[in-house]
Amino acid sequence: MYFKRKMYDTMLKWKSERNGDTALLIQGARRIGKSTIAEEFARHEYKSYLLIDFSRISKEVTDLFNDISDLNYLFLRLQFIYQVQLYERESVIIFDEVQLQPLARQAIKHLVKDHRYDYIETGSLISVRSKSRDIIIPSEETKVDMYPMDYEEFRWALGDTATIPLLRTAFEKKLPLGDAVHRKLMRDFRLYMLVGGMPQAVSAYIKTNNFSIVDVAKRDIIALYEEDFGKIDDSGKAKSMYDVIPAQLSKNVLRYQVGKAIPNEKVDRIINIVKEMEDSMTVNVAFHSDDPNVGLALTKNDEYFKMYASDTGLFVTLAFKDRDITENVIYDKLLSDKLGTNLGYVYENVIAQMLKATGKNLFYHTIPYAEGKKYYEIDFVIPDGHKISPIEVKSSGYKSHKSLDQFCIKYSDRIMNKYVIYTKDYKRENGIDYIPVYMTMFL
Repeated sequence: MYFKRKMYDTMLKWKSERNGDTALLIQGARRIGKSTIAEEFARHEYKSYLLIDFSRISKEVTDLFNDISDLNYLFLRLQFIYQVQLYERESVIIFDEVQLQPLARQAIKHLVKDHRYDYIETGSLISVRSKSRDIIIPSEETKVDMYPMDYEEFRWALGDTATIPLLRTAFEKKLPLGDAVHRKLMRDFRLYMLVGGMPQAVSAYIKTNNFSIVDVAKRDIIALYEEDFGKIDDSGKAKSMYDVIPAQLSKNVLRYQVGKAIPNEKVDRIINIVKEMEDSMTVNVAFHSDDPNVGLALTKNDEYFKMYASDTGLFVTLAFKDRDITENVIYDKLLSDKLGTNLGYVYENVIAQMLKATGKNLFYHTIPYAEGKKYYEIDFVIPDGHKISPIEVKSSGYKSHKSLDQFCIKYSDRIMNKYVIYTKDYKRENGIDYIPVYMTMFL
């Protein structure tokens, strides 16, 4: 099942602006739809295309890249093997799972220079990097990151093209939507939280409307990710850290507690693993900004972080992956709108996912109480023009937002906007914008 993706417009821009001067490398976690979008784009935007899937090719094709000194021979052989005729400047060659044949990626430099055809590469970021250590990385690549389906893409998959543009208008004009409309929008959004944005899970939902089958699809993806973590660290530490993400967030602590995930481990010893996990795009990592300002990355604390699942649908399954779906209280509570404060961390995860999908890096900040034993916490801090905007997440009550207040007092000269993201309708009160969770994408 093919779903409309925003990546298609990115690819159109690359094709138009670069005109074959670079190859397009689509990076991302497994099962997010990289291969599907590459082939769909090739099918509609070129006279012909040749797809080389390096996860299932013959030794004959693999060996072709051992010597590319004669490109005429290479192209002729590929056309005979795949029974596809290529047309100069009207055809594209797709290197799918390119990390499995590093010499093919190295060849991009010479293939692009030849300029006969366009080239699209896809690959999992973990494997792309680990398999590229012994080759010359081509500079003739335009790299783009691809994520799970965002909320608008999810609505498109369900046949709804009207809701998000209307929501954007309401957000820009700062209009409340009314109780009845808001309740429906929250029901729709909770469905996205349950299913998530992995195309395989979305397809399972559309075909069956059965959450058990959707859950099976998500469990398969989680198993693949856990297998990938072995490529980061064969000791199993990355897998252990991934598996306890929901448990870590449920504790509502100020940072990821490494020692709870891996007994006797220290955070300074696993910084590289965290970096690799973040690069894999299977997780979203929010780092503490010690002195939040417009250059948030300048005061990033590598040892003080929170970790989120890259897809909230996977997060829901991950939280209960050792139990049958019938025991998954999150499904039941989300569907019946009874997700209390004890499960509010699910909303925190989806907000992290939505901010990341808009291209924002994730940062948060803490301020100690006067007595120094407790802390105020701002869940997310985002750059906003030449200043910053703090975000406090509320899954239920919203009248108390002491962390936001303290942050705005301490950093008053840096504040552009003040946001509370919560589960009620939009309103503005005392200089604070109260944003329903489904509008997070517009920040």
